[in-house]
Amino acid sequence: MLRKLLSKFFYAFLTLLGVVSLVFFLFNVLPGDPAQMMLGQNESSEQLALVNKKYGFDLPVSRQYLLYLNDLSPLSIHSTDEGDLSYFSRDKYSAFPLIQNNHYVLTFKWPYLRTSYQKRGKKVSTVITETFSNTFILAVSSIFIAIILGVVLGIVATLLHNTWIDRWLQFVSTLGMSVPSFFSAIIFSWFFGFLYHGYTGLEMSGSLYEIDDFGEGRELQLKNLVLPAIVLGIRPIAVIIQLMRSSLLEVLSQDYIKTAYSKGLSTYHVIYKHGIKNALNPVVTVISGWFASLLAGAVFVEYIFGWKGMGKEIVTALNTLDIPVIIGIVLTLSSLFILINLLVDFIYAKLDPQVKLQ
Repeated sequence: MLRKLLSKFFYAFLTLLGVVSLVFFLFNVLPGDPAQMMLGQNESSEQLALVNKKYGFDLPVSRQYLLYLNDLSPLSIHSTDEGDLSYFSRDKYSAFPLIQNNHYVLTFKWPYLRTSYQKRGKKVSTVITETFSNTFILAVSSIFIAIILGVVLGIVATLLHNTWIDRWLQFVSTLGMSVPSFFSAIIFSWFFGFLYHGYTGLEMSGSLYEIDDFGEGRELQLKNLVLPAIVLGIRPIAVIIQLMRSSLLEVLSQDYIKTAYSKGLSTYHVIYKHGIKNALNPVVTVISGWFASLLAGAVFVEYIFGWKGMGKEIVTALNTLDIPVIIGIVLTLSSLFILINLLVDFIYAKLDPQVKLQ
């Protein structure tokens, strides 16, 4: 058990290393100059040289990569020269020295994601902290809607198997899996937020908190959560309907279900006590997997609805070549995806004793 667990964490580490490496080299070979993006129209050759030196843009890409990994790693090696005020100095974060000689010191610290190029030196960890809660709330709301509607409609489709309602639900769920989320976001925003705004009271765009025009600070706007949560939940709803229907149909065809009916148990008792519980195992796996995907897949939905989360933040960072923010958010989402999948393995193993941790 311990060996399998360590193996999973090792492969998780390799995955994260691959993600960081891919994103870092991708955005360092693509056209564009982060230094020019930072200075805007006021750039000069002297200013460009200073920015390139400060942020290490004048170094070879391979060295920049190693220095970034050094900042990211909990164990970092730094120069003992106290006059070193470069971007890669250990003075940029708190670190606990472990081993030191005349020239270098090995330190222990929290992973350092550096600072944003565009937000006046704000730490990337702060940017993520400020936006993660909104993305998390949106993802939780979406998966909650998906669970309720998906499971209920999947049960309805099973009970009304081969009727017009069953066929209609299958058609709708297939359509929901096929339509891209950005297209659904545009349609829902236009239809409910613009065309029928007078009836719904919903806005085309807006975030969880909005600034009050009269200077009374931020105001909670829960109505702005409705449309993006529904749009983000459309595909999970469709998947859960199909999976719940097929899983429950398979369970209800088992011999022990027929035995339960032969004992005179009611349809409600058989389906609720025996059918649904056993049919939920594959659904739980899909739900947890979709929750991780929703965190990463909220990019277009957040951007279209103006939802101030990590998705909207990463689009802004892509437009301005804010590489530390891009890598920080991608790494955060990848880590959450891996951790949730590890948690799913344990939950699924507990629900079904026949399943062992792979």
